[in-house]
Amino acid sequence: MVIVLERGIPLRDRENLKSFLERNHFKVNEIRGEEETIFGAVGKMSIDPREVEILPGVDRVIPISKPYKMASREFKKEDTIVEIPNNWGQIIKIGGTRVTAIAGPCAVESREQMMEIAKRVSSAGAVLLRGGAYKPRTSPYAFQGMGEEGLKILKEAGDAYGLPIATEIVSVEHIPVMKDLVDVYQIGARNMQNFELLKRVGELEKPVILKRGLSATIEEWLMAAE
Repeated sequence: MVIVLERGIPLRDRENLKSFLERNHFKVNEIRGEEETIFGAVGKMSIDPREVEILPGVDRVIPISKPYKMASREFKKEDTIVEIPNNWGQIIKIGGTRVTAIAGPCAVESREQMMEIAKRVSSAGAVLLRGGAYKPRTSPYAFQGMGEEGLKILKEAGDAYGLPIATEIVSVEHIPVMKDLVDVYQIGARNMQNFELLKRVGELEKPVILKRGLSATIEEWLMAAE
């Protein structure tokens, strides 16, 4: 549900409302817009919305009808702007009216290759560098990627040109290696419904590029994002 707060709600009422929702097993996300502040409460509907509406500081409660909650415009009307810092102290913004280019090769193959590509994509206007270190292939005899060494090369090339890096994660086993190197995770179409991987990556508090799975509906794709 979406809970619209009254303007000028006292801090105590705000905290009491949040505590009430969390006691009833809701995850609470506070979203501050230009015109109003809302609590997005996600969880099983275990309480009557009218119980929330009568609490101090609540202006109104809007139930979310879509099966996906956090991706719904009912939950958040404003566009989401994702901010990613680079190693030059700059903030890269994705979203809004500006087109963001993320560029790079399918696979990291060598340091020389990545340094040259990073130079070229940076000069062409890209703001993130992508490249695959772990490659899921249909053939077991095809190149499977450089693994951890490839990740380090990708990171070095990105840092040289102020480009945060994006790469595909194919297994939860790769998280310990990736978590300190990767700025943006990519989940490929094959793993769109790998729910254990989705949950673990969601805990990392890093942006995720989620590809739509083969034959998946838009709703299934959005539910995977949830």
